[in-house]
Amino acid sequence: MASPGTPQIQLEEDEEGISIGEIIATVMEYRWLITSITLAAVVLGLAYIFVAKPVYRADGLLQIEEKHAGGALKALEPLMGDDTTVAAEMEILTSRMVLGRVVEKLKLDIVVAPKTFPLFGSAIARRHTDAEPAGAFLGLSRYAWGGEQVQVDSLDVPRDYLDEALLLVAGDNGAYTIINDDDQTVLEGSAGTRASKQGFSAFVSQLKARPGTRFNLMKCSMEMTLTDLRKQYVVKERGKKSGVLELSYQGFKPEQIGLVLDEILNAYVRQNVERRSAEAENTLKFLETQLPALKTQVDTAEAAYNNYRQSRGSLDLSLETQGVLKSVVEIEDAALKLKQEREELRQRFTAEHPTVQAVDNKLARLNERRKQFEGEVSKLPDTQQTVLRLARDVEVSTKLYTELLNTAQQLKVSKAGTVGDVRVIDSAIVSRTPVGLKPAAVVVIAVVMGILIGLIVIWIMRAIRVVVEDPEIIEAKLGLPVYATVPHSKAQIALARAPKAGPGHSQLLAVIQPEDDAIESLRSLRTTLHFALLDAQHNSLLITGSSPGLGKSFISKNLGVVLAQTEKRIVIVDADLRRGHIHKEFGLLREIGVSEYVASHASLADIVKPTAVPNLSIITTGRIPPNPSELLMHLRFEALLAELGRLFDTVIIDSPPILAVSDAAIIGRHAGATLIVARAGKHPIRELDQAVKRLNHSGVAVKGFVFNDLDTDRQRYRYGYKGYVYRYSYKQ
Repeated sequence: MASPGTPQIQLEEDEEGISIGEIIATVMEYRWLITSITLAAVVLGLAYIFVAKPVYRADGLLQIEEKHAGGALKALEPLMGDDTTVAAEMEILTSRMVLGRVVEKLKLDIVVAPKTFPLFGSAIARRHTDAEPAGAFLGLSRYAWGGEQVQVDSLDVPRDYLDEALLLVAGDNGAYTIINDDDQTVLEGSAGTRASKQGFSAFVSQLKARPGTRFNLMKCSMEMTLTDLRKQYVVKERGKKSGVLELSYQGFKPEQIGLVLDEILNAYVRQNVERRSAEAENTLKFLETQLPALKTQVDTAEAAYNNYRQSRGSLDLSLETQGVLKSVVEIEDAALKLKQEREELRQRFTAEHPTVQAVDNKLARLNERRKQFEGEVSKLPDTQQTVLRLARDVEVSTKLYTELLNTAQQLKVSKAGTVGDVRVIDSAIVSRTPVGLKPAAVVVIAVVMGILIGLIVIWIMRAIRVVVEDPEIIEAKLGLPVYATVPHSKAQIALARAPKAGPGHSQLLAVIQPEDDAIESLRSLRTTLHFALLDAQHNSLLITGSSPGLGKSFISKNLGVVLAQTEKRIVIVDADLRRGHIHKEFGLLREIGVSEYVASHASLADIVKPTAVPNLSIITTGRIPPNPSELLMHLRFEALLAELGRLFDTVIIDSPPILAVSDAAIIGRHAGATLIVARAGKHPIRELDQAVKRLNHSGVAVKGFVFNDLDTDRQRYRYGYKGYVYRYSYKQ
């Protein structure tokens, strides 16, 4: 219980999840992998810059005008149909009616291009600046390497060969041969003359290439050509409801894309003018069919009026009758116009629509006025009534005929002066430099993608490789203490790569660099082992591991040196009778060791070999026996360990890995304590758990672990107490 005045300190476990420090540590651990992947991505980016074809862009502007007629042409607006929307014009600009004309005029359905070497051939050909064709690179004469020129003005093929790839092979003096996919010759000819054969016809106006050079040739269908054209062709409105359309077209040939876009603009304007002219012409044809009938009606009315006057003598209308006639004519004219308006409305609305009903109301009022005038006319004498009726027919017929005649004349003028309701604001202009990603942007993207790919690769590697990298995981999962954490030693790596020492010379890190951090951690292990062996029956220490390559021999040798430096008698027994190699670092020979002693071929004095380190002796494996496990189970091996325990203060036994062979379980029964060496990032926790269980099942109690080869540089980037690595070295 803590006293009331004393604050209670509670240590909490780290929260689950990935911390920023862990991410930084992981990135720094794999920094060379990320760098390599990034450099590879940059190289690929530079290769893309070299190989990628530059894309150019041409653009132009169109204006869709809302046309208003003025003066005498204002009455023709309903007839001209000026209700075209911008959306409709955009659809027309991408229609087959417009683009088809462009394809036919510019021969876009004929595709011919030099056949270049895959990947980098086209890049080399683009950079050729000489006027003459380049020579064959590496003897590859069938490919084009720059400077070739070919122009096919006409190409006709059978229907089955539409959209099929052909090859045009250049010959001597402008001759050429066209072959199909089956390497069959379908046509032969020469530049400047038309050649025809079995449904094939071609006119090659220009051919400048090295003999044997091949060109890809294709006659495309209209559908395929328009599909490819629309992929690079964009129409959009600049500004909402501005009526200004922006057209753009992209391609690899700057001299061609400008021509294509200009031709699209011209074809669209031409069809617009033709459409407007056709509308006026159709209306004019209709009026010309109506005018003769109206002319006949006028002549008939005038003849009837004149005949009646002659039969009755010269009759003049009184002032009162003339006023009634004028009013009746106006009513008839107004009624006729309202009826026309109603017919137009009925094409769009029903009879119940308010607009239609309003027109009906106007007609009803006109009919009421007509009835009033008819009552006044009935009061006139019969002669005056007849004259009034005939005069009304003449007036109405003449007025209608005159209006239609004027309309026909105006339509003739309109047709002759039709200019359309669109105009080209900016003709096509081609960009001077390629569009799209710039080389600098490609490099930046490559760097970013390289880093991202590197991080993804690291994440996959970490997800697949579920290994122990933190000694605290061992303590938490297995319930066994980690007596020492030995950091990674660059000096030990250098010693391992150095030539082996001769007899009498040692290559131990504890001897050559005693101030190394790894040796310092073994000194802390020395102190811990002093207390761990106090209650042990034997003063021997077994050091093993779960699998090979964990550094157990490194721990055994250098721990022996560290213990010997405390004026204690230490012996290291190399009990790995299969691959033992401790003798090499001490500059000793393998012969005369454990195998010879157990086989009664040597005495204890013969196998205990002193080393250059004071108080430290070595017992080598001896000759590699065919039955290591049987030798270790022999009573003489048990007696050997007992005798060594009496002669030395501490006996360190280096054994094979427990999961590989059973030697460690045999030796562990005679040892005072057993330590398992675990190496950072080399095995999963289940492997260590299996090693502990294997020893426990054999009656060997595992004291704890030694965590070897911890990357302290990685730990330095981790936040929290887990990231602290203390160093306290000597300075002179």
